[in-house]
Amino acid sequence: MRLALLVAAFVAFASAFGAAAAAPRIVSLDQCGDQFVLALAPRDEIVALSKRALNPDSAERARAVGLPQVRPTLEAVLGARATVAVYAWTPDPRLPVVLRRWGVTPVQIDEARSFAGVRANIRKVAAALGQPAAGEALIARMDRELAQARGAWGGARALYLTPGGFTAGSDTLVGAMLAGAGLAPSSDAPGYAPVSLEALVVDPPQALVLGFFRDLGGGRQHWTIAGNGYLRALAARRTIASLPGLDLACADWSAADGALALAEARRSPSR
Repeated sequence: MRLALLVAAFVAFASAFGAAAAAPRIVSLDQCGDQFVLALAPRDEIVALSKRALNPDSAERARAVGLPQVRPTLEAVLGARATVAVYAWTPDPRLPVVLRRWGVTPVQIDEARSFAGVRANIRKVAAALGQPAAGEALIARMDRELAQARGAWGGARALYLTPGGFTAGSDTLVGAMLAGAGLAPSSDAPGYAPVSLEALVVDPPQALVLGFFRDLGGGRQHWTIAGNGYLRALAARRTIASLPGLDLACADWSAADGALALAEARRSPSR
């Protein structure tokens, strides 16, 4: 009798383990993790998202409605009984190591400076979630948008500008987004760099692409370059597109949405 009970217990444990292996329990630890998890994972495998999942700059927020939200802590992940944790960054660099010790697989979204990097991220996370087909479908959607956007501006130069006064050059995902619509960054320097207001006055750009300005709301932003009267007047004359944070916040397929928006701005009948 005792042996039978032990066998039954082992079978039950093995069945539970097999089910867990077949169906991961997924938690996202930050907003960029939310996008990947919501786009790739079946809803019934998502046990929790980050506290930013419903923010206006979360591109997949509609799918997040009704799902639990947690803070990026060991206690929260273990409390959700997660088996996979997806994140772009963590305030505690020790967390991924500790998660592994508790049997949770951490999956980090890498920085992407090109659409090739985005494809690599999608495949990496999709594989970790057991959803390679969903990953390939997402890549195909992104590539269709890039194909629609390609060459729209014919190589025209444009200055990308954020409310904090930063621009993007080559070797950035924003630079790849501009190139995806046939635009060349005005900044020849690689990476992100500050733009001086004096330089904008002396040598104003022929075209502006604004990033995150639409997320400021109606309030005056005196503490940023966006609060400057000259810049507002320049933007009114030279802006070809203003991209929202949901196209820019994460190293994911939303960058293709931004490239397509830039292309559509070029093809708009009002231009």
